[in-house]
Amino acid sequence: MESAVSVSRLPATLTLAMALAASLAAPAGAGDARPAPARPEQLVIISFDGAHDNRLWERSLALGDRTGARFTYFLSCTFLMTKAHSKAYQAPGKSAGRSNVGFAPDRADVAARLGHIWAAYQAGHEIGSHGCGHFDGKDWSKAQWQTEFASFRAALGNAWADHGLAAASPAGWADFADRAVRGFRAPYLSADSGLYAALAADGFAYDASGVSRGPAAPDTGGRVARFSLPLIPEGPAGRPVIGMDYNLFARHSRAVETPDTSGDFEARALAAFRNAFEKQYQGTRIPLQLGFHFVEMNGGAYWRALERFATETCGKPEVECVSYQDAMKRLRSPDDSAS
Repeated sequence: MESAVSVSRLPATLTLAMALAASLAAPAGAGDARPAPARPEQLVIISFDGAHDNRLWERSLALGDRTGARFTYFLSCTFLMTKAHSKAYQAPGKSAGRSNVGFAPDRADVAARLGHIWAAYQAGHEIGSHGCGHFDGKDWSKAQWQTEFASFRAALGNAWADHGLAAASPAGWADFADRAVRGFRAPYLSADSGLYAALAADGFAYDASGVSRGPAAPDTGGRVARFSLPLIPEGPAGRPVIGMDYNLFARHSRAVETPDTSGDFEARALAAFRNAFEKQYQGTRIPLQLGFHFVEMNGGAYWRALERFATETCGKPEVECVSYQDAMKRLRSPDDSAS
């Protein structure tokens, strides 16, 4: 029988070569190798401005139930008032009872909306403020913005009683109206220094009125965090457009209803959402923000695109479709939480 050769008797160069080969053949992760750092979860933040049409309340809540997504609803408070109560609201620089988006048609409409707001809050969705009458406040002072915020709080807090529905008001509504609304989006995304000063003075946690060149992490350097809707590539030429349904509507048909080509607009919107998502999901995983309105534009093209996008996206591994408030909690650093 042939005897084994002692390694110690082999030439030094051959011994070194054998050691190197053994190290290269070692299984991945063996020895002192460290596991790759975990990737951050991909956040998708979907929000709705206005939050008035009760049929779309039902549709969005059903979408949340199906997909596990949690949304932010930026509510306009005049939809908690009927025309009979409209004089209670006076926007800065406007006469009493004026609103760019109108008022609720009747008490039953308000009651249904209040029920949807409460159901959304109970299910983990977020209610934010979109002001009241949807006026452009770019020239408003801090004090004028605070007047608008006060009108919102009063309309939300007193809505049940104002319409003779106090007996139906859920337990906990007063606390919800007083404490839960921590976020704001300005009508027309029109923000200025007066707004930011008022938001800080009134205890808001964040503003979502900004626009960024692409998906961007929120700016948390000040007292009020600032989120921005991103420009995303869209259409055959990939031209950037704000990731919001109205901006797609303006791009596709100059904001003129064109239902005959609704399917084409849906496909374009869905492709834009998918591409913006995949770039982050496969990349640095910056949160992706998309905005919508409680209005079906171009024959409902953008709502259908939203539903398809949320259905295929929100259940993916390492993806969370969350509200703005939830995103802030997930993005908060240990130093921030300690404060």
